Amino acid sequence: MSGIFGVASKGNAAYDLFFGIDYHSHLGTRRGGMVVYGRDGFSRAIHNIENTPFRTKFEHDVEGMDAGLGIGCISDYEPQPILVQSHLGTFAVATVSKINNMKELISEAYGSGYSQFQVMSSEEVNATELVASLINQRDSIAEGIRYAQERVDGSLTLLVLTKEGVYAARDPLGRTPLQIGKKEDGYCASFESFAYVNLGYKDYKELGPGEIVFMTPEGIEQIREPGERMQICAFLWVYYGYPNSVYQGISVEEMRYRNGALLAKRDDTSDDIDYAAGVPDSGTAHAIGYANEARVPFERPFIKYTPTWPRSFMPTNQNVREMIARMKLVPVDGLIRGKRMALIDDSIVRGTQLRDTIKYLYNSGAQKVHVKAACPPITFACKYLNFSRSRSAMDLISRRVIRDIEGDKDEEKLKDYSNPDHECYKHMVEEICRRQGFDSLQFVRLDDMLEAIGLPECRVCTYCWNGRE
Repeated sequence: MSGIFGVASKGNAAYDLFFGIDYHSHLGTRRGGMVVYGRDGFSRAIHNIENTPFRTKFEHDVEGMDAGLGIGCISDYEPQPILVQSHLGTFAVATVSKINNMKELISEAYGSGYSQFQVMSSEEVNATELVASLINQRDSIAEGIRYAQERVDGSLTLLVLTKEGVYAARDPLGRTPLQIGKKEDGYCASFESFAYVNLGYKDYKELGPGEIVFMTPEGIEQIREPGERMQICAFLWVYYGYPNSVYQGISVEEMRYRNGALLAKRDDTSDDIDYAAGVPDSGTAHAIGYANEARVPFERPFIKYTPTWPRSFMPTNQNVREMIARMKLVPVDGLIRGKRMALIDDSIVRGTQLRDTIKYLYNSGAQKVHVKAACPPITFACKYLNFSRSRSAMDLISRRVIRDIEGDKDEEKLKDYSNPDHECYKHMVEEICRRQGFDSLQFVRLDDMLEAIGLPECRVCTYCWNGRE
């Protein structure tokens, strides 16, 4: 995943950019970058932030920046923003994207005379550089952004910095958000709506699907009107979004309360628990909603040690991810030993970390652990967001269980396994529970999760749960 932030100010906006990007640190832990344009021209800084927070790496860079225009990014993948020069002039690009047809687009670029791409250490082409090459195939930045939106199969939200201002464009189906904030001396564009609040900006506009605007210190010019169809990612509310964020007018924190309450309404184990708990941090709000509805205490049987440990699933090495997951959760013995708990996690993807967490609780003396997942079983690998490093659907525990039950005919039965009222679904849940060693397992239903969000299903992407495009 990635988070992007841009500014257009009458004064020096370098610190607004610096802090605005930093507020997106929950969306990426590998690379951070800033590009500004001011009296001294373009200035760019890129750093590896895998082992050091964004602020620490960039605090000296920002001190030397004096500019009213800038964009920045925190990313789990490619270094960005990139800075390029072409027939359109010099400009910088930052993206939140997943490009499924990269090979096709790169091959076309070579065929049309584009001679080379810089590759990352993984020998993969930087996806943001590919987007820049698409923009360069048209006669203006605005036309180029439209062209890139049309050609990318997957998702693409982006910021483009020029000498005159900042272009902001939301994904054509609105899979990821982009918000505009306003204050007296300028504007900002942000993935997360909360990122500009403490900088003095007020909500000005949430871009619609495919909408493009041009942002200067003086105002906002609409370049492309929003489309009618929207498929915003539901996982933004379930997990990825920071609790303070609001998408489509819907609060992340409040959605999680409602979601947990709907879990409790369908639960038949509430008489067998002493309290409800959430897996820190993203399971916490769901657990509060569950506890309030079930009328049981909310407790914290382990505390997440956050000052030094990064997000556990980001290191490329699976063993390192699992080690970090163990190291950052510190138990509270008195709340575990001899206790029966409902433990709510945001999701179950591979199942490895949660299985180890539950084993940890049992080894610490827990009497019973009833596990609840705040989203349905993930059955399809996401095609639209880089929210997981899974390269195959078989990385998903639900798909592995279905394959073991059905053999080579598993794909023919996926619809049944995605239906919470079907016997296949119930069999799958029971088998996951058995393999993971839980006392019981409950997933929130898709219809309940959508009710908690408050948008019609046709406006929300649910692909990873039911495979619907």
